[in-house]
Amino acid sequence: MRNNIPILLVEDDQVDVMTVQRAFKRNNIINPLHVVANGREALECLRHQGAFADPAAYPTPGIILMDINMPVMNGIECLKELKADPALRQIPVIMLTTSKEECDRVESFRLSVAGYIIKPVEFEKFVEAVKVLNLYWTLSELP
Repeated sequence: MRNNIPILLVEDDQVDVMTVQRAFKRNNIINPLHVVANGREALECLRHQGAFADPAAYPTPGIILMDINMPVMNGIECLKELKADPALRQIPVIMLTTSKEECDRVESFRLSVAGYIIKPVEFEKFVEAVKVLNLYWTLSELP
């Protein structure tokens, strides 16, 4: 991914957060990675509200990686609100989830998700998935 583009990871599981961080490191992805624990925090971060009020500390990301199964506000609920907000809807969102549910995949794409990746269980396969994701976003033109 382009080095200067911040990435927002919306993930409640700390083991998964560490897995993403390790996969980024293994793939030499040095983009700033900001982490929030649920959809409500993601929206607050994106809107610079509450604890995320400082735009210098929480810059608008170029890409959002979002889990679906989270407390407070899940990924689908967050995606609905995000895509309804004219100031945020252009940010590409990739669902990075364990959900293999067809209804989650269909709803995600109905809400204009940029991609849907099921988290591989094996770390090496996860690293490979992040490598492909990195290649795609390095070649893609962002708004």
